[in-house]
Amino acid sequence: MSADTTSHVHELDLPYEGLPVSASADFHRDGFVHLSGVLSPATVEEYEPTITAEVLRLNGQDLPLAERDTYGRAFLQVTNLWQQHAKVRELVFSRRLAKIAADLLGVHAVRLYYDQALYKEPSGGITPWHADQYYWPLSSDRCLTLWLPLQETPLEMGPLAFARGSHTFSYGRDLPISDASEARLRQAVAEQGFEDVVAPFALGDASFHRGWTFHHAGPNLSTVPRRVMTVIYLDGDTRVAEPTNEHQIADRAWMPGAEVGQVPRTPLNPVLHDGSRGR
Repeated sequence: MSADTTSHVHELDLPYEGLPVSASADFHRDGFVHLSGVLSPATVEEYEPTITAEVLRLNGQDLPLAERDTYGRAFLQVTNLWQQHAKVRELVFSRRLAKIAADLLGVHAVRLYYDQALYKEPSGGITPWHADQYYWPLSSDRCLTLWLPLQETPLEMGPLAFARGSHTFSYGRDLPISDASEARLRQAVAEQGFEDVVAPFALGDASFHRGWTFHHAGPNLSTVPRRVMTVIYLDGDTRVAEPTNEHQIADRAWMPGAEVGQVPRTPLNPVLHDGSRGR
């Protein structure tokens, strides 16, 4: 391991100094937060090539964009890259990122649910309005998604956008990502007066959003892929819930062996930060 690589790994374990005092309160009020300089540009650039190579190797998509449905045009999607490459594991298991998640949720510990690389190809379509937790068989809403772009992400590339305060709104929680969710939630967000917050991301910026926060993204109008790494964190005490749809049944696979009512203490769901133990 070179000296430069060692410094990047070290940064991943150092505390993030940029979290505002009001960040947890803002997060609970708005349902999301966009943070600047979560990682240095050099650190992001250190991990991007490996993640991109793994996405190209594993994504399995062979249809042209024009022949895909709305979901397929939104992004290439690969889950649990940390299992595929030790370097990706360094990023996903970052103590810095996990501590931010715990601080925002206001919990002492967070465990990994899974990671996902989401790559919106050049000319890739919209990501329809949706809420992530529709897919998760979890007993608690104390969970969130980290969205970490692997390049500077101007508006033309389709950065993630959030409906401020929509995590308190129960309508639409039965909708998977689809043309229907796009139409119905876009209308509901407008009717309820939720602000649609969209902003560019500098390299090293990241956002965190709650499981029930409605969000979407525009198309990628640029000539390069919009490369993003995401990590989903759970309150360390969250339990597996009875699935309420076919997608939640499938998502049980990311907590192998954990039964309904149990905390998913599985090899795929380690605790990544525990404030009571100094990790």
